[in-house]
Formats: sequence, structure tokens, C-alpha cells
Amino acid sequence: MRKIAVANGDGIGPEIMQAVLHIFNAANVPLQYDFVDMGKWVFDKGFSNGMTPEAQETIEKVGILFKGPMETPKGKGVKSVNVTARKTWNTYANKRVFQTLHGVDTVFSKAGIPIDITIVRENIEDTYGGIEHMLTQDVALSRRFITRPGSLQVIKYAFEMAKKKGATRVTCGHKANIMKLTDGLFLDTFYEVAKEYPELKSDDIIVDDLAMKLVVRPHEFDVVVMTNLQGDIISDLCAGLVGGLGFAPSANIGDHIAIFEAVHGTAPDIAGRNIANPTALLLSGITMLRHLGLMQSAATIENALLYTLEQGVRTGDFGDKSKEAKNTTDFAEAIIGNFGQNPQHAPKPMLPDMPVTQTIFKLEGNPMLGKKAIHEATIVGVDMFIESAEQPNVVAEKCLRYTTDLFKLVTISNRGTQVWPKGSIFTNLVNQYACRFESIGEIAVTQTDIIELYKRLATEFKICSTELLNVWDGRKAYSLAQGQ
Repeated sequence: MRKIAVANGDGIGPEIMQAVLHIFNAANVPLQYDFVDMGKWVFDKGFSNGMTPEAQETIEKVGILFKGPMETPKGKGVKSVNVTARKTWNTYANKRVFQTLHGVDTVFSKAGIPIDITIVRENIEDTYGGIEHMLTQDVALSRRFITRPGSLQVIKYAFEMAKKKGATRVTCGHKANIMKLTDGLFLDTFYEVAKEYPELKSDDIIVDDLAMKLVVRPHEFDVVVMTNLQGDIISDLCAGLVGGLGFAPSANIGDHIAIFEAVHGTAPDIAGRNIANPTALLLSGITMLRHLGLMQSAATIENALLYTLEQGVRTGDFGDKSKEAKNTTDFAEAIIGNFGQNPQHAPKPMLPDMPVTQTIFKLEGNPMLGKKAIHEATIVGVDMFIESAEQPNVVAEKCLRYTTDLFKLVTISNRGTQVWPKGSIFTNLVNQYACRFESIGEIAVTQTDIIELYKRLATEFKICSTELLNVWDGRKAYSLAQGQ
């Protein structure tokens, strides 16, 4: 019998988790549950990451966490326990499946348009790193990390998953037309991986165009892989296509640990009333069963759920309002009563169980992801982010006064738009400029040279931040200012 860690969660978490585990037990699912302490109430006890050390030890030992929705206290300088868990255990791929559920009426189901979309969202990087600084009292900076190894992990997972599920198309959603280095790196990695899967159609789409097409022609998409923030937003859009977050399951997959949870939140306004819809958490649990190789249990429960929905059984948040809504407990009992029934639409096959080897093993150190080889690396300048409320020409005069004979001032930008040597009087400014210094003739300079420049400029300005201008194998590793 396989042991898994279970965290009830906050708000409606305990009651929907109780309903799902009741269904599992009625189906004789061969799992043993080790309940762990995570969530807002653990924050309130003084554990800043929202989990006890014992909970972390248990999860890292068993490798599977099945969790209810959890609340992060507002303010107090604490991070989301949901994001912390995903990042701590490097569950780099967030898989969210959105399918038409008969009995859950939507615009598309009424039009007879079937939906079966899988969003694979990168789960570790992007703005969800939460690395932020106030550069001035008026300017906040968030660092957005997109890495080649991290992109490679999630994109390879997306293609492997697509191949196993019999998908025909994998699409990369991105904004590489604007974020040419970050999203550009993700897109380049996508096409590098795509070459290994010639049997799958591979294409890409700009994320805003994707959003529009999803609400017009969702049936045209199959598997879509995206960066973290964009994937988060688009997956919620997809939830709306199939009936809402109450029908949106989620799996967070890593090499050693996996987390299964509903997409929706804690719904504190209905907590404790036994009226919450457990479907999203149940679908997440069914995904977990398949991950563990328990194919027959998964099919039995999912077919019973689909049959129950087809019969018009509902909780208060969906379905035919002329029919009486079931409470959480009765909804679970209805599913149990339908074990052995097959839905009319898309019944799940009773595949044999598959042996799955646990991937947990004792690690001697943090895994270091590989890096792409660079044959020639040079530094050809620096961006100095300085605080000033003066006009661009005044800032430029002072910068020119303090430059050395190794550097030339090339451009000054404000909020990413060039304001010197060319610009417009109609460009609104904030009190933080990016001053770009390039080496004379773009020859290589050293970090020591840049420190000397920093020291000279620091006599005139408060320097908020710096970024090196790197050239790798003849290719600039930095973007131009808007208008440069």
C-alpha cells in the first residue's frame, strides 16, 4: 500500500478533502494517508513557510502531497505556501486539464463544441520568484528569471506528456515579440525540444492572440506550454470555458516530488457549511491515482463522477437550478452510488494498473542544472540604474563628467524608453534612469573597470542597481531601450 502525505488546507479544504478521501476509501484505493500540518493556521503558529518541519520531512520522504486549498495571510511579509511548496520541491511542471463535462452547461457545451485543452505551465521561475526591490520611493523592480535549464525541464515534460496522451499538437504561448530575451529564450528552447518529437505538430502563438482564440475557437488547441505568469492567467481563462474553477484540477510534477491540488481558493464565505463543490479536488486526486499507476481505481471513480454529472446531480454552484442542489457529503455519496456505471460521453478505459517506482532517494546536495557552453564571453559595458529627479540632459551632463576613457555614454532611458540623446518632451518621467555605458569600440572591459566607473558616478548619484552588458559568442545578451 502506497503512503502519501495529505494536507487538508484552509477554508473549505477540510470538508472537500474529507469528501474525496471518502470516495477513495469506498473505491478501496490502496493508499495510506499521512496527514501533515500546512496552511494559514500553521503560519499563525509562527512557521513562516506555512508548514511544520515534520510536514516537510514527511512529504520529502513519501514524494506525494495531496493538498486542499490554502490561504496565505495578507501582509506580514510571508510568501504563499502554495508557491513555496512548488518551488521548494522543484515541481517544475504545472499540468491543468480542461475538458467538457456533460452536465456542466457552458456556452460551448450548449453549442456542441467539445473542449479538451491541457495547459502546461512552468512552475518555478518567471515573476513568481518574487524577487522585488524598491529602487526609489516611486519605482519598484521585479526581476523576471527565465532560464534555459528550467525551460528545458517543463517543455520536455509537455512533449512527453503530449506523446503519452496521444495529442497531435503542442503550442508554445509567449510574448517574445516584446520580451525578446526572456520569452525569446523560452521560445528558442521550445523549438530545440520540438525537433526531438517530429510526430507532433509544434507551433507558437503570442499570448494575447492565444487568449482571443481560446474564447473563440478553443477546440482547435490541444497542449499549450507557457511561462509561469502567463500560464497562470491563461489556465484560469480555460477554467471559465468549462464551467469555472470548481472543475479545474492541477498537478505539480517534479523529478522527485509531485503535488496534486485544486486550482480554486479557500472560499472562506462558505467554509464549514458543507455546500462546497469537491469536483476539482476529486479530478486532481484522479490525476494523482494515474500518476501512481492506479489506473483501474482512477477509471472507476472518474466514470462514476462523469455519470453523476450527466444525471444532473449538482452542488449549488452549477447545473440546472430547477433541480435541488446536493451538499458536499451527498454529492460524494451520489458518486459512490454510481461506481460501475459508465457515462454516455467519453467513458474512461479500464486500463491495467501500472507499477511505478518511487523516485525518492537520498540527495547529497542540491541538484545543479546544466548550462549551455559559451566559447567566448566578454563584458562590453554596464547599465547603471540611478536615482534622479532632474531632466535627462542634466543627468547626461553629469554622467559625461564622471565617465572614464574606457567608456562612452550611449543612451539614457526612463521606464524602458530612451530620453537621451534623442527622445520626446512628451515622455513622462519617474525619478529613476537607466544610463548605459559601453566600452570604447566595444572592447572587453573587466568588472574592476566597472567598479571604478561606479565609484566615480556614486559621487554624484545614488546608484540603485547595475547590470553587466555581456556578449556571448558574438551575440549581445542585452536588450535595447525603446526608441534606441
